[in-house]
Amino acid sequence: MWRDVDPRDMERERPDIGRGGSGTPQLEFTEASSADSRDTFTRGLDVPRSAARERIRVNEQEYRLSGDDVRTVARVGAFRVVPANELRHLESGAGRRPARELERLRERGLIKTMPYMVGRTRTQLVTLTDQGRELLETRRRPSEPDEARQTFYAGINRPRELAHDARIHAAYLRAEERLSERGARVRRVVLEVELKSEYQRFLQRRNRGHRDGDGTPERDREAIAQWAREHELPGHDGHVEFPDARIEYEDRDGRHCVEDLEIVTPHYRGAHAAAKAQSGFTRYRAVGARVGGPGGSGRSGRSIDPRLAEELLP
Repeated sequence: MWRDVDPRDMERERPDIGRGGSGTPQLEFTEASSADSRDTFTRGLDVPRSAARERIRVNEQEYRLSGDDVRTVARVGAFRVVPANELRHLESGAGRRPARELERLRERGLIKTMPYMVGRTRTQLVTLTDQGRELLETRRRPSEPDEARQTFYAGINRPRELAHDARIHAAYLRAEERLSERGARVRRVVLEVELKSEYQRFLQRRNRGHRDGDGTPERDREAIAQWAREHELPGHDGHVEFPDARIEYEDRDGRHCVEDLEIVTPHYRGAHAAAKAQSGFTRYRAVGARVGGPGGSGRSGRSIDPRLAEELLP
């Protein structure tokens, strides 16, 4: 018999680490006043909050969505890909069926699903469609500061790393639980791709707005080291280490802090493994996984790396 994977089965390898540190809305919904972790990713959005379904019109499309529906769409968009069985805690109504709710969102064109297996456990991976991402973007409050905005993603951008990326949300759940117990409140999650994009903008800053720019990136080691310090990232010898995900949160005293998460998989070897071990990131050990069942492949048509199906030994 199939059973679901409990995200708490992930093993955290390091102690807690925290470092200090477009569209116009058509309806006005009440922002949740509580620190309910289910609403973390809908903060700053004009969306339904209650269990009752309400109408939302996005361009020429109309949807009837509940607070649970929007929480699911926003969380999936924040992490790009989330196993379906990890979304159950978002349901607030008695007698709700998560599988049926996901199917309803899929039928409305807001999410996509694909088979996902961990060992002998079967679930589904959930991602947003472009339509689902557009819904979230058009519901943003214009007054929300850019630096506080949660970025939302649609589709899969790294098919061969899908089994790795699908573990990030489970690691987040573990970290979020610990932070909540300490009285902290998560403000947003920043994925590796966003941090790297900001780094690339820094590297290309001398080429922006200059017609005679040769495209050569910034290579001054001291400037790179300064950028890393400003962004609370480990840097050494002109290189910067990036986590799989960063949690930005406020501690119980209102200070802004971050915790960086890294998913350790069997392909971490040699210098790469050593750099990650010295990074200060909170590391989580991953268990074996397969995507799409036996013979499954990513969007590129190539098989998922079989090494990702191995269990990392102590």
